Amino acid sequence: MDSDRIRTPRTAPRTALRTGRIATLAAALLATVVPSAQAVAETAPRVDLTVLVVDDGGSAVGAITAELRGSGVPYRRIDLNDPNRPVLDAAFLSDPSDSATGRPRAKYQGVVLPHESAFGPDSAEQTALHAYERTFGIPQVDASTWSHPGVGLDYTDQGGWSGVLDGTTAGVTAAGQAGPFRYLAGALAFEDNDPTVSESYGYAGRPRAGYTSYLDVPVDSAAGGRASLVGEYAADGRRELVVTFAYNQYQRQFRALARGIVDWLTQGVHLGQSRNYLSVHVDDVFAPDARWDPALNCTPGDFDCTGDDGEGANPIRMTAADAQYAAAWQKSSGFTLDMVYNGGQGEQWKTEHGGTDPLTDRLVADRAQYRWINHTYTHPFLGCVQDNTVVPWRCATDAAGNTLWVSRSELSGQIRNNHNWAVGKGIPVDRSELVTGEHSGLRTLPQQPVDNPNLAGALADNGVKWTASDDSREPAQRAVGTGAAKTVPRHPMNVYYNVGTAAEMTDEYNWIYTSRADGGSGVCESDPASTCLPAPLPTATGYADRIVPQEARTALSHVLGNDPRPHYVHQSNLAEERLLYPVLDRVLADYRALFAANTPLVNPAQKDVGTELDRRAAWDQAVAAGRVTAYRVGTTVTVKAPSGVTVPLTAPEGTRKRLLLGTTAFGTPYAGTRSAWTTPELLQTTVTLTLPTA
Repeated sequence: MDSDRIRTPRTAPRTALRTGRIATLAAALLATVVPSAQAVAETAPRVDLTVLVVDDGGSAVGAITAELRGSGVPYRRIDLNDPNRPVLDAAFLSDPSDSATGRPRAKYQGVVLPHESAFGPDSAEQTALHAYERTFGIPQVDASTWSHPGVGLDYTDQGGWSGVLDGTTAGVTAAGQAGPFRYLAGALAFEDNDPTVSESYGYAGRPRAGYTSYLDVPVDSAAGGRASLVGEYAADGRRELVVTFAYNQYQRQFRALARGIVDWLTQGVHLGQSRNYLSVHVDDVFAPDARWDPALNCTPGDFDCTGDDGEGANPIRMTAADAQYAAAWQKSSGFTLDMVYNGGQGEQWKTEHGGTDPLTDRLVADRAQYRWINHTYTHPFLGCVQDNTVVPWRCATDAAGNTLWVSRSELSGQIRNNHNWAVGKGIPVDRSELVTGEHSGLRTLPQQPVDNPNLAGALADNGVKWTASDDSREPAQRAVGTGAAKTVPRHPMNVYYNVGTAAEMTDEYNWIYTSRADGGSGVCESDPASTCLPAPLPTATGYADRIVPQEARTALSHVLGNDPRPHYVHQSNLAEERLLYPVLDRVLADYRALFAANTPLVNPAQKDVGTELDRRAAWDQAVAAGRVTAYRVGTTVTVKAPSGVTVPLTAPEGTRKRLLLGTTAFGTPYAGTRSAWTTPELLQTTVTLTLPTA
């Protein structure tokens, strides 16, 4: 029976018959205009969940590629500068009949171009690409172009504007907030980090028919109003996301928009996921930290600090009042710190100061307000046995020239004793997490090029699965020896461990970052990764005016880059002038000014960061090896990955995950979409999602 026709019983009244015929006719007419869901499903093509990136070597395409790579979205890159690159034609872009589904197959769900006519406006490749996009409904991003009618905008001299955007505040339009940029609060300020350098140039044009603006700026013209920097242009059966300003992957304005660009490009359905992460580890809690000596330009107690007595005076240590402030700050800021503690150092301090320690008492009383991480009992160096008779130190050796190592029993005891100390105080601590003192035990170049061979065994003895490393030395996660434990790289914050005041911080900063001619160490002159200050910073204002904004900007760049790695500082930064808080206050304020409430900061524990990095590595390897199959047919998404590999997926609100019987809500909400690391359900070999029909 024809599903669009209704049989009416012979005994029905004539009015009912007449009504039935009208309804049947209306349904038939409607079916010729709007296909039924079943009809759409039967004719929908297979669209692979892979992005095509056409790269001219420019920073804009590089930025979008970095976002795809960093969030786990598979893509294929075509290098326009490669004479042997494949030619874009119908066969490259699609298959008339997919062997798995029997449907026409689109090999790419979205296309990134340097600009709207990357292959030439009348070229065969451009023609083939446009035909592909029309046939399969594939969106195209024009990574960076200018304002002109070819992309749906007036020229800038027709009531628009062009020029340097540094310091300009753009606005997310109502259409942008209802669409791909629904996670932004509304205002987006372009960075202006150096007044002497033009950092971003743009062309703001007035929209023409078919163009919907997502990001705009006020324009100073006789007509008044606003002109667009980012928007969607729909024409000729195709859709393009048009970006008319220059950028690179590190600039805040791009980082804020990157999620929405990918969401628009993939129509909200893609492999990979992204979050905005921030965790801050406070090392050496309960222990004192040595103080920078501005006269010696070094830290007494360090091996290379000549002229001191080897101990130094007036070490920096939190007080009970500092602990009270930390707890109150956490509550008011809505952010939790990780206290990385040395219980034995606290006990030693107590013994040396009359048997009492108000700091420990206060922190233990407030223990439930923090997260806690084992930092070993007394914070010794746990790598090779250090020979301190030379500067810099070296690994001690036996008579045969073999390296002497800190033993497994000593390593294990430092970990175990500190854990037991915390348990005895009622402090909630996870046995699987560890930060060794100075990240010792792990390889330390140049003196110790390999891990302490006893480290992996000591970690196993204590159930440690995640041990911290220094991201500035080892940015990639790795296994420790042949054991099951893996590293969790941490970003060092440029708020020094050996300072308690802003003046001390600025003095040491000047020593490191000024030339010899300006009274500094000159390290910045010989280090290619460093830049010298044009002049020393004033010690009275340098920290607040220069260092705080710079460190906040660096930390926020990690947050906006889908980087879960924790940042680390020291307890000294919560003491005396409490130097850490201005940096974190700036990061939090800048973040909350950028993002809507649906995109909160994620504050992961160390083990969660380790798990995230571990999953990403496995996912990236599976994608690189071509072992992931993922496609969309109508409202059904199918993903097959190797056994044991967890799949990152992002989809619209309302998406359901199929079970053996029935469905369940997919993922967790974030930034206006739903996403998760997921695996096939019981007795299934693929992950299958059902998208909302809207």
